[in-house]
Parts: sequence; structure tokens; C-alpha cells
Amino acid sequence: MLTIEQALRRHELPRLEARMLLMQAWPGLTHAAIIGHPERELPDDAAAAFGALAARRLAGEPIAYLLGEREFYGRDFRVSPAVLIPRPETEHLVELALSRVDRLAPADIVDLGTGSGIIAVTLALEAPQWRVAAVDVSAAALAVAADNARRLGATVDFRQGSWFDPLDEVARYQLIASNPPYIERGDRHLFEGDLRFEPRGALTDEADGLACLREIAAGAPARLAAGGWLMVEHGYDQGEAVRGLFSVAGLGQVETIRDLAGQDRVTVGRKAG
Repeated sequence: MLTIEQALRRHELPRLEARMLLMQAWPGLTHAAIIGHPERELPDDAAAAFGALAARRLAGEPIAYLLGEREFYGRDFRVSPAVLIPRPETEHLVELALSRVDRLAPADIVDLGTGSGIIAVTLALEAPQWRVAAVDVSAAALAVAADNARRLGATVDFRQGSWFDPLDEVARYQLIASNPPYIERGDRHLFEGDLRFEPRGALTDEADGLACLREIAAGAPARLAAGGWLMVEHGYDQGEAVRGLFSVAGLGQVETIRDLAGQDRVTVGRKAG
């Protein structure tokens, strides 16, 4: 039988990743136990499960999918290959929403293309007075999002469909938020790293990278309440183009906010009051 230390050394994985996968393979095992009792022997089934996880990780599969979760805004969200892996850059959109819409007052909010639900669920928890809806065309993604809302105690109205289609015609929102597919078809990044394993339809519009952003910007003014905000995440090189789309749509107070790396990340615009 393998000991904990032997198992950790058996595969060429970063030490932290190996520990995380070992804890996934052996429920109940803790970091403290790994450090304090490296001589402890693994049950055969745990050793086999760890070997399988390690092989998948060495083949490039994202650690988040292997563990089944990823942290976002201080909370653990479940993820699967049906949804994008949450990324810290998206926290900028959440922070902007909470700073530009009164979080203490009732407001109608919608997250378009919700994926795992990180934006919608986080906003619902951080601003309990808000009425939050979330849309996604993928039933599998909505199942993940609904599970996250249930586990974390968030009230979100989930709708299946494309962008604005499943929303009530008369509904008007104080905030429309979205992290849509914005990678250009053929971009080399689609064939590298974690992106190889993530749902392609959530990454690229199979066009110029602006097709979904263009549709959202064009449709938003009719769905925004007076003074309402549109906020979208986009690529580092798309800020100027997205600002143009917002301006053409008639939105004001248009600006692009950079992430911590200094890259264009979120563009916002407001409907006239």
C-alpha cells in the first residue's frame, strides 16, 4: 500500500495540486493530516481514485473541474464542464454593480449568460433587496447555477433562452450584467490551457468576438429602466469597440474599467434618467 507521502511523490504535479487531488480522492483527509501523518497508508480505493485524478490533471484537465468547485467573491461555487471556470477578473463586474446601483434599495437585476451563476448568485447575496434574474441558453449550465443558488441560499429567478428572449416584455431593469462569449473564432487561446476543456459556446461567438456584445448592447436600452446600467465583461483589446457599441445604442456615461493587471475588462453605460 502507498503512504500519503509516496502518493504525493508518485506524480509530477505541483505539491499543492497533489494535496488537493488527494483530499478529493480520500474524503475526510485534511491538509493537517497530510502534513502531520505523511506515513499514513492510503486505502486501495483512495489510491486508485487519486491516480486517476492525477492522470487527468497531467493531461491538462482544469483542477477546478477535477475538484468540482472554484472560489469566487469569497464563496465556493460548484462547477462542471457545462460551465466556465470562475475567474477573479469577473469580480470587477460584481464590484461595479454593487457600487453603482443602490444595494440597500429594491432593484430589478438580470444576468445574461449566467453560466455557473457566479454573478447572479453573488449579487443576490450581497444585495438581498434586489430581485435577481439569470438567463442562459444552456439547460446544463442553468442546472449548475440553480444548484449553486440553492446551496448558498440565494434567491434567483432562472430563465432558459437566448439573451433577452425569455424575459418578460414589460420588465425593466436597473442593471443588466453579462459576461458573454467574447473570444474571436480561431483565437489561439481557445486551443491552450484550461480553455481547451471549457464549453466552447461560452467562450467564443464563432465570429469576430463582438457578436454577442453587439446583440446585448443593441437590445439593452429597451430593457433598461431610466437611469439603469448595462455592464459587460470583455476581452483586454475590446474596450474601444465595446464603448462604440454602447454609444451607438444611445447609452451615456460610457467608460471602460481596467482590471488589476491594467487591462480593459468591463465596460459600463447608463440609460438617460
